[in-house]
Amino acid sequence: MSGVTFKEALPMYLSPLPFLLAGFLGLQYLLWSWSPELSGQALLSFDSLFFFSGYLAINSMSLALFLASRPGWLEPWLGGLDRLYQLHRWLGVTALIAAVSHWLMEEWDDSLERWLGRSSLDSPDFHGWLDNLQEAAEDLGEVGFYLLVFLVLLSLFRYFPYRYWRYLHLGFPVIYLLLAWHSVLLAPSSWWQQPMGWLQGSLLLLGCLAALQSLTGRIGKSKKVIATLDQVTPLNNQMLEVTCTLDKPLRRYQPGHFARVTFDRLEGAHPFTLVPESGCSKRFSFCIKALGDYTRQLLHHLQPGQKIQLEGPYGRFLPLKARARRQQVWVAAGVGITPFLACLSARKPLGSPPVVLHYATRNADRDPLVARLNKLAAGQEGFTLQLHDSHKGERLSADCLEFQQKKVDVWYCGPEQLGQTLQKELSNRKLSLRFHKEHFRFR
Repeated sequence: MSGVTFKEALPMYLSPLPFLLAGFLGLQYLLWSWSPELSGQALLSFDSLFFFSGYLAINSMSLALFLASRPGWLEPWLGGLDRLYQLHRWLGVTALIAAVSHWLMEEWDDSLERWLGRSSLDSPDFHGWLDNLQEAAEDLGEVGFYLLVFLVLLSLFRYFPYRYWRYLHLGFPVIYLLLAWHSVLLAPSSWWQQPMGWLQGSLLLLGCLAALQSLTGRIGKSKKVIATLDQVTPLNNQMLEVTCTLDKPLRRYQPGHFARVTFDRLEGAHPFTLVPESGCSKRFSFCIKALGDYTRQLLHHLQPGQKIQLEGPYGRFLPLKARARRQQVWVAAGVGITPFLACLSARKPLGSPPVVLHYATRNADRDPLVARLNKLAAGQEGFTLQLHDSHKGERLSADCLEFQQKKVDVWYCGPEQLGQTLQKELSNRKLSLRFHKEHFRFR
């Protein structure tokens, strides 16, 4: 996409997600308040608040489930798959809060009715087999609510093992379909003739399609390719490099993209930045840092000739696509150097803006990626490499970053805490500064 994304249009210290979420919630309230049945005091009646809480819950779930289907056309607008998943999580929390409010109001309906009064809103009165379906929808809605609370809270508990969580997470589409049924059969009939009902119907359609995609295993199918492991190389006791050859090229790959890589179906996919081999569109490598039990054991489980699955490319961390009129400062720490290795391999000095790369490493003499970095940097016009060796007491901080222009793009990849510190310190600079980083916490 050409032009500026919504994320880039905001100052560096503001995230677009609160604005998007607030806009989504505000739109629903606006459409709700326009309802002919709700005017004056009726807007704050028990029935109005009860149905509105359910309205917010199912709409938030619908949009969250749609985002979980990884729609590629939304990536450029929101700034990457990481932003999609962040918004997905926030919508899940919103749905949980609204659903709990809806349930509490159902439990305390008598007391709240006396206090708030009633309006003309009510569930449709069906007869015959539709009445039986409506009763079933009410019962299953309560079951779906309990399951929703359990799974959302479990998702927020990051210490729960990923390999178990991902299978429990597959229950969300089923829960959603139960709650969608509950919503359709118990929502007031007048809704569907008004803008608020049209919005809910559209979101329900998107959510149901996404749920079916998930249950049939079709999410991301067009982006999946099979690869063969060529080489598995331990770079040190904390880092592993994997080289593979794809059975077909990745569509629309750009330096800085990552893929969701599956070594073991039971474990599921994990995101890794792809580094292409020069002159070959189907051969890639990626570095894996030992961050948990699974990644520490990969060296013993991966063998040359083994088949793996890649899904991608994803992401909007694309320094080479940055605007030439802005100063480019690249900042990396540890394994976060990999997207910049990919960019250096593809960078064309002629016509490219000058770049300064700051690389923080624990020990430059023992860092296996420093030699590769120096080799790629050699002969690169308009490129400056600055190493920050903590073994020699050279700590990377915002004071190390020098800016010659008022308009600056900072591209950061590394530990989350260091990125947050740099971003906070740079926010005090009187510059037109954009801080680009990706959040690989997709859970």
